[in-house]
Amino acid sequence: MDIDRIDRIIEKHQGQASSLIQILLAIQSQNHWLPKKALERVSEKLQVPLSRIQHIATFYKAFSLVPKGRHEIHICMGTACHVRGATRVLDTVEDLTGIKPGETDLDLKFSLETVNCLGCCALGPVMEIGGKTHGKMAPGDTVDVLKNYE
Repeated sequence: MDIDRIDRIIEKHQGQASSLIQILLAIQSQNHWLPKKALERVSEKLQVPLSRIQHIATFYKAFSLVPKGRHEIHICMGTACHVRGATRVLDTVEDLTGIKPGETDLDLKFSLETVNCLGCCALGPVMEIGGKTHGKMAPGDTVDVLKNYE
């Protein structure tokens, strides 16, 4: 991510330190992670200590300090999804992508995470990709869904 894009994001928020989280979210949204150079630039422009920015970036789960894939896959492992076969769906996603929860593939195409609940228990098992919810998943459905994210 280049410095000009970071500066534009900061300017959009009038360079206010009170907008730090919104600025980090915007950088994360565009870049899929928060590179150290971006954090250093935000620190410099907002006059906020880098240690404070790193604390915030590591505190909130929405932020990542390592590269993430263009498509973030979340598999619900909550009780309702688990008893309906979420483990089989997770196993299928792992086989198809070659990654385990917490990992990103080498092409930066997919990142995989498990979550405790996505808030739509009646649709379990549930897989979310890039904010789009796919419910009542079965291993066979997983193959078809992932094909849409090439």
